Amino acid sequence: MGDPMKVEVKDIDKLLEMDGYLKPFEREIRRRHGVLKDWIAKIDQCEGGLEEFSQGYKYYGLHFQPDNSVIAREWAPGARDVYLTGDFNNWHWESHPYKKLPFGKWELHLPANPDGSAPIKHLSEIKVIIRNQHGQLLDRLSPWAKYVVQPPKSANQGVNYKQYVWQPPEGERYQRQNARPPKPKSLRIYECHVGIASQEPRVGSYDEFADRIVPRIKRQGYNCIQVMAIMEHAYYASFGYQVTSFYAASSRYGNPEQLKRMIDVAHAQGLYVLLDVVHSHASKNVQDGLNQFDGTNSCFFHDGARGEHALWDSRLFNYTEYEVLRFLLSNLRWWHDEYNFDGYRFDGVTSMLYHSRGIGEGFSGDYNEYFGLNVDTDALNYLGLANYMLHKLDPEVITIAEDVSGMPTLCRPVSEGGIGFDYRLGMAIPDKWIELLKEQTDDQWDIGNIVHTLTNRRWMENTVAYAESHDQALVGDKTIAFWLMDKEMYTHMSTLSEPSIIIDRGLALHKMIRLITHALGGEAYLNFMGNEFGHPEWLDFPRVGNNDSYHYARRQWNLVDDNMLKYKYLNEFDRAMNELEERYGWLHSGPAYVSWKHQSDKTIHFERAGLVFVFNFHPTQSFSDYRVGTNWAGTYQAVLSSDDPLFGGHNRIDMNCKHQSDPWGHAGRSNFIQVYTPCRTAVVYARISD
Repeated sequence: MGDPMKVEVKDIDKLLEMDGYLKPFEREIRRRHGVLKDWIAKIDQCEGGLEEFSQGYKYYGLHFQPDNSVIAREWAPGARDVYLTGDFNNWHWESHPYKKLPFGKWELHLPANPDGSAPIKHLSEIKVIIRNQHGQLLDRLSPWAKYVVQPPKSANQGVNYKQYVWQPPEGERYQRQNARPPKPKSLRIYECHVGIASQEPRVGSYDEFADRIVPRIKRQGYNCIQVMAIMEHAYYASFGYQVTSFYAASSRYGNPEQLKRMIDVAHAQGLYVLLDVVHSHASKNVQDGLNQFDGTNSCFFHDGARGEHALWDSRLFNYTEYEVLRFLLSNLRWWHDEYNFDGYRFDGVTSMLYHSRGIGEGFSGDYNEYFGLNVDTDALNYLGLANYMLHKLDPEVITIAEDVSGMPTLCRPVSEGGIGFDYRLGMAIPDKWIELLKEQTDDQWDIGNIVHTLTNRRWMENTVAYAESHDQALVGDKTIAFWLMDKEMYTHMSTLSEPSIIIDRGLALHKMIRLITHALGGEAYLNFMGNEFGHPEWLDFPRVGNNDSYHYARRQWNLVDDNMLKYKYLNEFDRAMNELEERYGWLHSGPAYVSWKHQSDKTIHFERAGLVFVFNFHPTQSFSDYRVGTNWAGTYQAVLSSDDPLFGGHNRIDMNCKHQSDPWGHAGRSNFIQVYTPCRTAVVYARISD
């Protein structure tokens, strides 16, 4: 891993051959790639290679030695003095000074007690004290803290987090019992949040998630969970996006050993586990976070305007600083090595690359936007380093970029001059569905535009398709289920209630939207926790504006578990959809071929992974003997119908009916079958014989 990267010219030539529009920007692509190689070479020469460089957590922070002495180290280049204090020294702030080392590093040795015991105990409270250049003493949490806890309100100790030493006895440390499952060929992601996974109006725990929620995810046919808000954040309502302690697993859900158990339980169920990692910015919180750690406005961040994110009111990292790169790259290693996470979803990639220079999120697709001076190439270089390191460390790792810009090369290997992500989020897809549901009735939908949105992605750069994520569930927006059914969900979701055309339409379109997104929109699929059964209402964390209520910061599992409610229909369709993908593997089988998109009929036909997908979005018109083109001759039979009674449908599709192909061809395909396609129904056909 520490060897300098060797890249043949032909690798970048391959990238240029894949996309001829990149050719005018070849010089900039090679320049950026050269900068990345130079950084790797510098780290090799000066730091002993990325293998050593990315294990900063073994050097900084608090470390117990075999003889029970303790070594503490920090990086605080702007500090005049650094001290360690805590209950171990009765909170004498200046009694234990660090020794100043070169390059802004500080070190403290604490010998073992006379009886041979460690001078600091497990769960001791400690703080780092910084004397700034004006002589003021400032109390701080270590950037490398592994466990920080907010005092309960009943303790009357304020709201600032406290750092506790996490060094449990060997017998209290969780021991992994399960190997990591194989890397999924088709990635079906369940996006989730431990805290809101509880049905009760409170914060859920790691143990509850492992015991109650992981089995649900497994049953639904997902093979990967993407866990949000794990990196500690002082403000719960930030959804984990205002990180304060980057190395601490959030204590509001439990302790580090319990998180390790949760991941191990997921692995036992065959689930990959991805961490939602926030390296795009950091909380401005000074008392609990990195901001002004050394008493200056810089340290981990840029000083001045470049270090401020005006929209998010947060700080922006200085990706040109050695120790910042060490901190962030080591952070990725830490979650992988210590907790056994299998990969990462990088939050805010677009913001990293553009917003720090004041560029908005509107992108026309003009390649000059991606290779011009508006791109923060320092951030781009960090992302390339991170992906290079992670994939060298572990070839089975998965990385996903939250990117709305569509930047070319983002999901191509570093060896080709790319940035190295495995996937990017298809963020235009949920926006399109919300736009349609919000602004038009479904008889007005532009069928061609829907197909374009679902298929408009970069060739050979993998996309995670999703109809909705946590963004659409947050208060201020509505989930797809709520856009479709709204208040009717409170009165007509019982199987015993009188029929409702609103609920009937909502159930039908909810299933169709998810299936066409799953099958046509990308090379991976994502669902946010609860949306699989059409969770009602929105998501709102306890805050001043809602009187600190947990009413909307939970998931109402009782709704889907109640056999008398129609939520079960959406849930069963979600499971069947995932199970069908597991059988046929359309997500990893290459893009679909769309043979038919008819505006007035509101129909869409496409082929993928040997299956033929037939969608009829028309509100009222059903079609008999409707021709569907296919390039595969043979006999076909329906293998999934959204109209099945199991999914709340009207049973208008005969699942036993055989459809023999006709060799005369149709819609540019060499064969066709004739089917009955009811209104607001999606049916998937498989060839059962030649």
